[in-house]
Amino acid sequence: MLFPKIGLDLGTCNCVVFLPKKGVVLKEPSIVAVDRFENKILAVGKEAKEMVGKTPDSIKIFRPLKDGVIANFKITKAMIEYFINKVLSFKIFKPDVLIGIPGSATSTEKRAVIEAGLSAGSRNVYLARQSILAALGAGIPIESYSGNMVVDMGGGTTEIAVISLGGIVCGESIRTGGYKIDRAIINYLKEKQNLLIGEQTAEEIKIKIGSALLEKDKKELIVKGRHQLSGLPRKIKINSNDICYAINDILEEMVAAIKKVLSQTPPELAADIIEKGIILTGGTSQLRNLPRFFSKHLNIPVLLAKEPIFCVAKGTGIVLDSLSVYKKALLLKRL
Repeated sequence: MLFPKIGLDLGTCNCVVFLPKKGVVLKEPSIVAVDRFENKILAVGKEAKEMVGKTPDSIKIFRPLKDGVIANFKITKAMIEYFINKVLSFKIFKPDVLIGIPGSATSTEKRAVIEAGLSAGSRNVYLARQSILAALGAGIPIESYSGNMVVDMGGGTTEIAVISLGGIVCGESIRTGGYKIDRAIINYLKEKQNLLIGEQTAEEIKIKIGSALLEKDKKELIVKGRHQLSGLPRKIKINSNDICYAINDILEEMVAAIKKVLSQTPPELAADIIEKGIILTGGTSQLRNLPRFFSKHLNIPVLLAKEPIFCVAKGTGIVLDSLSVYKKALLLKRL
């Protein structure tokens, strides 16, 4: 095959790149650092993330994607180009790129993704719904006549879909995800402890002690920040139950969206979902006790996919290997 193929999970929080026959080859934060005076890119991905909250006025940090779609075209194009060049050591021929996008993306937002991909050096850019890609990556047989429900939870969006016969029967895309959970943790510590923390600290708290349910054996963590009243550095001890209280409203939003989709599901497919359960994918689905939380509120088994953060990227690889088979899954393509 002369023209290389690349699958790209272009997420609000992370970008994951998949190469057929090689698998996941790159996972880096969707962050770019720019020199404001010289108007040039200083760092992309992991290196740029290290700068968050620590930059002088001359350096600006961009998160070029918001809620799973492009918020800054120029920076997104540069980021995609950086990732393509990083995974293709010898780029003699332009690659075909498949990008997963949220179901809530407008036609304008879809077109922006295509144009960014083409400007970054792609030959063709294909788009597919993240829900379909996540289901494929989780090993769900989407062409089956039975119903499957997948909830793909990213940094900016949560995609909920009931899939049967290769398509989405009903679904919902809400712009709620890991970043809202981080923001809830920041607000909770500010209101309850008068402690000001940054995004990176909030994410660290979520990963280390975050829990969707209250626990008897609470996990504890020392958190450092700045006291809101004195303005001085301060450290406090918090536990997993504090975080459970902090993020509960965000998780309830997700439950409400899942219930809405279930209420629209045809009875025969609903019966399949009760039997098989709901599959969780995406980075945010790794929050501790989340499957149990959803199962408790929905009275349906809820399972976490294997390597949930890579499901969308793996799905792009499956589609790229058989574009003719999965042509129904493609929303738009540019030839």
